[in-house]
Amino acid sequence: MATFLYKLGRLAFRRRHFVVLIWVALLAVAGVGAASAPSAGSTSFSIPGTEAQKAFDLLEQRFPGSSADGATARVVFQAPSGEKMTDAGNKATVEETVKELSNGSEVVSVADPYTANAVSRDGTVAYASVSYKVAGPELQDSTRDALDEAAQDARDAGLTVEVGGDALQTVAEAGAGEIVGIAIAAIVLVITLGSLVAAGLPLLTAMIGVGIGVSVITALASTLELGSTTSTLAVMIGLAVGIDYALFIVSRYRGELAEGRDREEAVGRATGTAGSAVVFAGLTVVIALAGLSVVKVPMLTKMGLAAAGTVVIAVLIALTMIPALLGYAGRKVQPTGEKSKLFGRRKAPKSPQTAAKPNMGTRWASFVVRRPVAVLLLGVVGLGALAAPVTSMELGLPDDGTQPTSTTQRRAYDILSEGFGPGFNGPLMIVGDARASDDPQAAATTVADRIKGLDDVAAVTPAQLNKAGDTFVITVIPDSKPASTQTEDLVHVIRDTGAGIKADTDAEVLVTGQTAMNIDFSQRMNDALIPYLGLVVGLAFLLLILVFRSILVPLKAALGFLLSVLAALGAVVAVFQWGWLSGLLGVEETGPIMSMMPIFMIGVVFGLAMDYEVFLVTRMREAYVHGEKPSQAVVTGFKYGARVVTAAAVIMMAVFAGFISSSESMVKMIGFGLAIAVFFDAFIVRMAIVPAVLSLLGKKAWWLPKWLDRALPNVDVEGEGLRTDAESKKDEDPDGDRALARV
Repeated sequence: MATFLYKLGRLAFRRRHFVVLIWVALLAVAGVGAASAPSAGSTSFSIPGTEAQKAFDLLEQRFPGSSADGATARVVFQAPSGEKMTDAGNKATVEETVKELSNGSEVVSVADPYTANAVSRDGTVAYASVSYKVAGPELQDSTRDALDEAAQDARDAGLTVEVGGDALQTVAEAGAGEIVGIAIAAIVLVITLGSLVAAGLPLLTAMIGVGIGVSVITALASTLELGSTTSTLAVMIGLAVGIDYALFIVSRYRGELAEGRDREEAVGRATGTAGSAVVFAGLTVVIALAGLSVVKVPMLTKMGLAAAGTVVIAVLIALTMIPALLGYAGRKVQPTGEKSKLFGRRKAPKSPQTAAKPNMGTRWASFVVRRPVAVLLLGVVGLGALAAPVTSMELGLPDDGTQPTSTTQRRAYDILSEGFGPGFNGPLMIVGDARASDDPQAAATTVADRIKGLDDVAAVTPAQLNKAGDTFVITVIPDSKPASTQTEDLVHVIRDTGAGIKADTDAEVLVTGQTAMNIDFSQRMNDALIPYLGLVVGLAFLLLILVFRSILVPLKAALGFLLSVLAALGAVVAVFQWGWLSGLLGVEETGPIMSMMPIFMIGVVFGLAMDYEVFLVTRMREAYVHGEKPSQAVVTGFKYGARVVTAAAVIMMAVFAGFISSSESMVKMIGFGLAIAVFFDAFIVRMAIVPAVLSLLGKKAWWLPKWLDRALPNVDVEGEGLRTDAESKKDEDPDGDRALARV
């Protein structure tokens, strides 16, 4: 591996014009494809194989033209104090609003509250349901404007009017924090690498990589039904790993220059050593992201594969374009220990006393090696305490009830809850397949009567049959709010009752609706968690055995990851569910944690955590392979790697934290979760727990059964082959090194 990448790095250095031209051409082609591609179509949420999805599909098939996947809006009217919605003036205002709403070109139907029994018992609240032909994000601005204008006209007439439903759903807006995150990354790069040119290389290549990745996603968005969140995740992950991977190679390049090698040789060695770590770190991220496909939720699969593709691009750019750009930079990228003129004069040659002074990474590692038990206990107990909130984590999917109280969606939700009961905002849709039944109408009546007798049922609407008379729909209003355990229990009870109904009427009863879909989605996440964890951790464990030639080091890496991800999930619960520091982070409304968050955090954080494990521990492994004692190898690894790993972690945290300012709650939560997870993993697990464990294990850390050692291929991440080749050439030509140093 190291030898191949060494040759690749030197080739890219020599053929830099060709390499840069290829990447620029790819960016241009991807950009043209994105610009000429049709706009993305429907990105409706689906969970194949679940009862809720089966019912939804049956509904689309048996009730054609119902636009089951189209957007909906609820225009909620509340009468002034002391008045009723049935008063003549208020009724006339509502009827005028319904007429106004019906004029839109994208409107399928508008239900009049007075003919659809949509007035509360006390007469103070009414609502009009509006159905559209297309999904919420696809609605034209003119359609949303017409909805707002109709609501405002009713307000001007004296009614309280609020609008809820997914018709108001728009593409998430990027926050200014994303730009701030990139700016922070640039500052960290300048401080770490000592010059604007060196700092600019990782930023430039990361931007190109993300540009190619996102352009390809945009070009394929219509064909593959990719949502806006897919691009956001690709940007988030692509920027973070793209900057970090380039940083490690540039930093190693400067170190090779400091040892007196010429620039082409330094590029080759940097690509062969740090580049090997980049390849295996990238592979762990790709495995984790692509592994999301085992969950069998199309949205998660597409998000994972798109982000994984962006990571592959980041790896390839780091291995080829960075060496090429270093060729262009020439002497503007200085050896380690020297600064450009922008930052002052170059450092004078150090005296022996000054040169012997250890850097901060060396001092910290030496401290950990002297006090491994104390550091280990403090790190484990601290992360364990931070993980405690996970025990009270509540999972769910966001709805209008989790919106900030300042939004019209939330106000509409609250008014409907007051007027019709807490379960009204989460109705259950019972779809009955009566094709095999002798009397579908009687079967539908039987289903409605049995559901009425169940606990926690507030209301059951009469069954509606399709034109063919073989399928019926019944709406059930729970007595409890949508996200409650009582409503979840009711869904399961209705499904259990369905078995007896089918035996009596030959009609198959299926439960669907947004609430049922959320319940099935959460169950799918829970069922997939253990298999996904086993697949991702198992594959990465085998990969790390190959990299480190050890059993205990990969095991320690996996256990450390579990600590960091649990602590990160605990922090997410504390902020987004309990409300700690919510005002500081712009979280206006607390609520359940998104059902996909645990499995998503496991996938992404595991891949990113292994980045720092590979980058830091390969330096230790390299020192150990070259003859140092285990404890000294730990210190050496920190001497050369701690500063760069710290910078990489700060950069990744800054990039992720920038997405906290997003207008979409899902993106906000993911950004915070990933940023805090990187902090825990890089600064507590990798910087404290890892050296403490390796110090306690000593030589045992690098133990590998002889039979397994013989069976595994030698990927040579440490660059031992490069060292051997160099020594052989030196024996053949003793003056070769001095000649190269003069170049």
